[in-house]
Amino acid sequence: MKIALINENSQAAKNSLIYEVLKTVADKHGYEVFNYGMYGKTGENQLTYVQNGLLASILLTSKAADFVVTGCGTGIGSMLALNSFPGVTCGYAGEPTEAYLFSQINGGNALSLPFAKGFGWGAELNLSLIFERLFAEPMGGGYPKERAIPEQRNARMLSNLKQITYRDLLAILKDIDQDFLKETISGEHFKEYFFANAEPSKIVSYLEGILKK
Repeated sequence: MKIALINENSQAAKNSLIYEVLKTVADKHGYEVFNYGMYGKTGENQLTYVQNGLLASILLTSKAADFVVTGCGTGIGSMLALNSFPGVTCGYAGEPTEAYLFSQINGGNALSLPFAKGFGWGAELNLSLIFERLFAEPMGGGYPKERAIPEQRNARMLSNLKQITYRDLLAILKDIDQDFLKETISGEHFKEYFFANAEPSKIVSYLEGILKK
């Protein structure tokens, strides 16, 4: 599994802590973690939680990532932003049980966490436990297990409906403000990670053109 970590500007200073905890858990499963920032560096390219949503959609739709971990001060803004874009089913977790139940019942491909609210003493321990429960079992396994079949059916139904109710991502990329788009994909390591992992597509070609402008 390829996991992308995305932090927005208000919580960028915590990026290295979040990355190290996430990577420690991911390594146990043989998963790769790609840190798309923000990194908390002076003068770096800015990402808002709205841009988190766009970036997550780009990464998941292009197969550059299989799962996205993100968040903001409360975790709510990022969750809303991610779910506003096609190809993303984002949940919220402030503690381990929520992460596990989202993984098993909803089987989504992104999780938003609160990186300010309640992020105090023992925050790194809570993060570790959240990630451990999130990846403890294959996504969509069901909870309780006797509910697995109807829950999987509902998840597929939601995914199918979203393909109808959401616009094509390439059309969105062409219609949104191009400066906003370029800023979203101009992070320090975006080119390195994205183009090495994304499947060839019209979306990838379009983003290559945007970055050359």
